[in-house]
Amino acid sequence: MTHAELNTDIAKAHSSDFQEITEVWEASVRATHHFLQEKDIQYFKPLILNEYLWHVYLFCIRNEKQQITGFLGIAGNKIEMLFIHPEAMGKGIGKKLITYAIQHLQATEVDVNEQNEQALGFYLHTGFKVVNRSETDGLGKPFPILHLALANSTIIS
Repeated sequence: MTHAELNTDIAKAHSSDFQEITEVWEASVRATHHFLQEKDIQYFKPLILNEYLWHVYLFCIRNEKQQITGFLGIAGNKIEMLFIHPEAMGKGIGKKLITYAIQHLQATEVDVNEQNEQALGFYLHTGFKVVNRSETDGLGKPFPILHLALANSTIIS
């Protein structure tokens, strides 16, 4: 995938996209969540596909071949998911999705795995600040979670 292949239009995702979204999730997690073991990925993958995607409003960006390169999941004012395919990382897709979430969906909160330094740096750079910490994730697994809130109403570029 080259930069020229990227299409940065954000569109609502549908249940027919769930399998592809889960594949993007898995590729992204394998590239960024080095603290997870294979058994952890295999544990979360069916939960993503069969449960979690049903509980968020999903938006995605596709390349010119109509492949999903990144997606965003929102519930209330919280970003529940934001994942970019590894081949599309560093090309502005994450920034475009988070800007959309803040400006159009009134997102003001996000949780991030403390051990995912790349994602934490991204959220801090885009105007979020750490407001709390949990020792475990929402399922009680030993993956500390940082709770972030938007520091102000504009994104820092």
